[in-house]
Formats: sequence, structure tokens, C-alpha cells
Amino acid sequence: MRNILLLLLFTFLAVSCNAQEKNGYSTEEFLKLKNEKKDLVLLDVRTPQELVGELGKIEGVINIPLNELEQRLDELKQYKDKEIIVVCRSGRRSDIGTGILQKHGFNAMNLEGGMLGYRNAEVK
Repeated sequence: MRNILLLLLFTFLAVSCNAQEKNGYSTEEFLKLKNEKKDLVLLDVRTPQELVGELGKIEGVINIPLNELEQRLDELKQYKDKEIIVVCRSGRRSDIGTGILQKHGFNAMNLEGGMLGYRNAEVK
């Protein structure tokens, strides 16, 4: 009986994890969207200094550093009906930024792998 209960619990947890909504795009998915969709909004949550560093920036990004994002949400109100793709260096800060935006009702997705993944995909 105990084994059956453990099996049921494990099955429930596995299904629950798979049922969670997707929170980000892979680099490949993003590149495909970027080529197809003109209405994407790109938000880079790195510091302004990082945008001029070795990884550079994606053309047309809006830059609001992560530590300023909640205080500057008004700057993004005009994009509330669009999809916002959030990017940083590796995807970690942009994942946090995506959560902040989603919490405030924005349709936001993280660019998994960040600029490192994006630049790596460009080289291929």
C-alpha cells in the first residue's frame, strides 16, 4: 500500500511539473520568432555598461537594468498588449525580470541562455 501511495505521489508531482507554463524561449525559438514576428518587444535587463561590452546588444532593445525594473514599469505600459522577451547575459537575471513583469500582468518570456546563447547561435 505504501509503495502504491509513493508511486501515485511521484506520478502527480511529475505531471504537475510538466504542466507548468513555459517561461522562456530557447535561442533557436527566439531567432525564429525574431525573423517572423515584427511585434516583439525586447527588454534587456543588463546594465548600460554591459550593452556596450563584448556581447553588445540586440538591435532595438529597451534597456532597463533589473535593479530598476519595478520602479520603471510605467515605461513599459505601452507594451502591455505585446509579448516582451527579456534578455540578460546568461538568462538568470532575465528570468527574474520575466517573473517581475508577469507578476504585474505583462506577457513576458525569458530568453534562455541570454546574450551568450544568442551570440553563440549567430556564430553557427
